[in-house]
Amino acid sequence: MKWNSTAALFLLCVLFLSGCRQAEIETNAPTLRQYVFVSNGRSNTVTVVDLVTFQVRRTIPVGIGPTGVTASPIRNEVYVVNTGSGTLSFLDAEKLEVETEIPVGRSPFFLELSPDGETGYVANAGSGTVSVVDLLARRVSHTIATGEYPAQAKATPDGKLLAVSNRGENTVSIIDLEQMRKVADVPVGSEPGPLMVLPDSSQVFVGNTGSGNISAIDLGSRQLITHLESGKTPASLTLKPDGGELFVTNFHSDSVTVINTYADEVTENLRAGSNPSRAVVNRAGTLLYISNFGSNSVSVLDVSNRRVLASVPVGAQPDALALTPDDHYLLVLNSLSSEMAVVDTAVRSLFTLVPLGLGPRDLAIKVFRGPPVVASSQ
Repeated sequence: MKWNSTAALFLLCVLFLSGCRQAEIETNAPTLRQYVFVSNGRSNTVTVVDLVTFQVRRTIPVGIGPTGVTASPIRNEVYVVNTGSGTLSFLDAEKLEVETEIPVGRSPFFLELSPDGETGYVANAGSGTVSVVDLLARRVSHTIATGEYPAQAKATPDGKLLAVSNRGENTVSIIDLEQMRKVADVPVGSEPGPLMVLPDSSQVFVGNTGSGNISAIDLGSRQLITHLESGKTPASLTLKPDGGELFVTNFHSDSVTVINTYADEVTENLRAGSNPSRAVVNRAGTLLYISNFGSNSVSVLDVSNRRVLASVPVGAQPDALALTPDDHYLLVLNSLSSEMAVVDTAVRSLFTLVPLGLGPRDLAIKVFRGPPVVASSQ
């Protein structure tokens, strides 16, 4: 029997769908791709998961001890901070491979983007500096001294200033991004860590993990406004979309502090699960999801009436989390069991578990239209 090309292609498709190894199949049209990139701190890899099928698409070797992952808003690429090797990896989101890796400072943890997505800021904890990275040219353009052991950096939405929390000397450095120099060191509480800037660029809040409080800083005068009491070890700061309320997860108090950012005052403290680590709010600002590191669950909090609607078991030591763009799924990294829990937010229950590398640390979602997909059975 003589087969034509159509019959041959049909057979290849059947074999592919049945799970047999076959040659690669290429479609003709650009495809909407929806991926989540997860850094595996103890595997020195990034796992790429398809958010349509919730299957692992690829595992990419990167630098040593990857932590922070950030997706570019303007290019089809993802940036990975490698704490152990002091480098920044540039991943091609279409090819799913590392394109280049550049050195920054010692012990970096996170990359902060400028509002236009063209510049990155990396706080180097071991160097006491911030590396300013030209992401288009893929090089460090400036290195700016901060305080001792900088933990995190946050740019203001207007692109004028960068705030850096210095855990080693209990200050927040303010950097003028037009002049590329530090213009102030504002004293705050003990061991400042997580930062959050208001949408109007007027204030920055910092969680002081050593003193159990939140410092509010006026960015116009570059002065401390007040200290606000939270619980023990404020681990993360999450802002409502309208900027009106700030939620603080208190790791060693099993609570969440709610701050009115307009009045700079604490409105209440809410109970959470054991060791609440991080939190994320939905686009409408109506629901807050909290990862409970100690109780292996996620709490779902109704923001308006402050009521816990559900507690969803996910896996061992859940930490970083993110919502898919349509808010339909919550993605939770289980740092001990090395898997990603996928929670269906409509029914508030676990949908599936996706295996990852060892010690997943952070995740970033990238949605884009790419060239035709080349798919192969693995």
